[in-house]
Amino acid sequence: MPNGEFKGFMRKKKIRIGILAFQGGVAEHKEASLQALKNLKQDGEVVLIRSRKDIKNLDALILPGGESTVFYKLVLNAGIFQELKKIKNIFGTCAGAIFIAKNIKNKIKGQKSLEVMDMEVDRNAYGAQGESFEENIETKLGKINAVFIRAPKIKKVGKNVTILAGNKKNIIACEERGKGRNYLATCFHPELSTTKFHEYFIKNLVL
Repeated sequence: MPNGEFKGFMRKKKIRIGILAFQGGVAEHKEASLQALKNLKQDGEVVLIRSRKDIKNLDALILPGGESTVFYKLVLNAGIFQELKKIKNIFGTCAGAIFIAKNIKNKIKGQKSLEVMDMEVDRNAYGAQGESFEENIETKLGKINAVFIRAPKIKKVGKNVTILAGNKKNIIACEERGKGRNYLATCFHPELSTTKFHEYFIKNLVL
């Protein structure tokens, strides 16, 4: 799949998934997304988002991890902040989850998010990168190996948000659907260990 495409037959329409390509596991998310399309037998392409022209005709957007405090600056410098807010289906992992949250706890001065998903996230709640860890966790998608790297914590969610992993006191993954807008957030990095969340995002939130 040299062009970042997979030809399948889940539905006739070909979908276009964008990955914000400024920082984080961009290559890993692309590989996981392509494998998810293949597993679902769904026609689609995966493109890297760096400028306004890349956003055209996107069906979904994936926000990788990285440094949450510079997410806003990178997006603002690229001139795509408002365009990203309009995308109807967004999957945020780690710092990407922080960037879609309506509220950020312990944010630094000037730090902003897209404010599209009804949740409050505490940045770097699990500590520094040296305290990163892996853990087998139970999710509504099955048991997975979750990789936490300077992970945030989802402190609370709105009434329309469904918890997919963890519990009300320790939310690890969640989704929000409604009014034609769908969001998926994980505190960990699924792209490093599984395609289950990419498949779930495509099948249940995008299609």
